[in-house]
Amino acid sequence: MIENNMRLEMPSKSQNEAFARVVVASFASQLDPTIEELADIKTAVSEAVTNAIIHGYENAKGIVIIECSIEDNKIKIIVQDHGKGIKDVERAMEPLYTSKPELERSGMGFTVMETFMDNLKVFSEEGKGTKIIMTKELNTVSIEE
Repeated sequence: MIENNMRLEMPSKSQNEAFARVVVASFASQLDPTIEELADIKTAVSEAVTNAIIHGYENAKGIVIIECSIEDNKIKIIVQDHGKGIKDVERAMEPLYTSKPELERSGMGFTVMETFMDNLKVFSEEGKGTKIIMTKELNTVSIEE
């Protein structure tokens, strides 16, 4: 069993969303993912980070924390904020639900994350923040086998 970890903390600025995508994609690349697998990971990370910035901090100053770990051929990605939290996680995860219709948000962030990752868990507490845990098993063959 091979395990590897990384942690990134960055200001909750919208321009850092693209940076987060690249960092996580670079970390995941050690598993030799397909282009499609890499695109799935990047899309899910974009949605999670965007949610933290727009909904968690409401574009105020804060820190978005990303932790990734690889074990065998599975990547686990945690995106966390210490923002306002989600009042009703179950409702927030419903397709097309958005708490910010004035921003023309589609309400598909969690649905996109669920679609592109194998597993999605969302933990949130009002006034304390949100933690999103995503995992994806990659169809890679280890060179060591």
